Amino acid sequence: MALPFFGRKKELTPGLSVQEIPLTAIVPNRFQPRKVFTEAAITELAETIKEHGLLQPIILREYAPQQYEIIAGERRFRAMQQLQMAKAPAIVQKMSDEESAAMALIENLQREGLSAIEEAQAYTALMELNHLTQAQLATQLGKSQSFVANKLRLLKLSEPVQQAIMNSEISERHGRELLRVDDYHQQLLLHEVLTDGLTVKETQAAAEAILHPELASAEAAPATKMPKGQTPPAKSAQKRRTPRSHDTRMAINTLKKSVHLIKDAGMHVKMTEEDSADAYRIVIELPKK
Repeated sequence: MALPFFGRKKELTPGLSVQEIPLTAIVPNRFQPRKVFTEAAITELAETIKEHGLLQPIILREYAPQQYEIIAGERRFRAMQQLQMAKAPAIVQKMSDEESAAMALIENLQREGLSAIEEAQAYTALMELNHLTQAQLATQLGKSQSFVANKLRLLKLSEPVQQAIMNSEISERHGRELLRVDDYHQQLLLHEVLTDGLTVKETQAAAEAILHPELASAEAAPATKMPKGQTPPAKSAQKRRTPRSHDTRMAINTLKKSVHLIKDAGMHVKMTEEDSADAYRIVIELPKK
């Protein structure tokens, strides 16, 4: 089954005109792939609309009498809400539920700024809506099947890692390295990546050390005494850099985040804090079994 309007935008029905639709009668599209809307970007767009007006109307469909769903233009809708506008200039299209969902997904896939996780979620929704295999979706997208498969694999990451990618805290390439380990170690490594600013290569090495601890131990063993006149071979691995910080609040937040990650992994942990005149005292208790 071919995707509706795939690879092109749906032509507007002839004779349709811009209408003024109350913002209170408009709801976002439930298939909107973009999950993260930067507040600063919405504010900037609101200022533009305030100064120049809305240059392009949003596109809606009437899913119930006098009730409308956004097909394209949720960022503009949010900016108008921020400006407390009463009505939105809109073009109302007639669409089925399937057409509405497909167009909302495709509209956003054609725009820049979607995270790799949001893109993968959109691919999954399109396959479910149109009963497509990965190969069929790849053909419709004009991409290779391996490209689609690699995106979809990111949805196997633990929720905290997926959220970090969506928030642009780590890259898609970091996520691919974290896929190599289980959920528990993903969260521990995520904390290390965020705290120490690990590169993709350093993340790869950290994952490798978890998967093959015997190799990591061998590398850490004392060097064998070399015969006189010979020098030991140079180590190829670079020493991991550890940023230093004297910000006490940052250190406390890092500890709290570590405790939170341990709890998310299913382990019972208790943390108590004391704030004295000279120092903070933090006690973390972990069960022995």
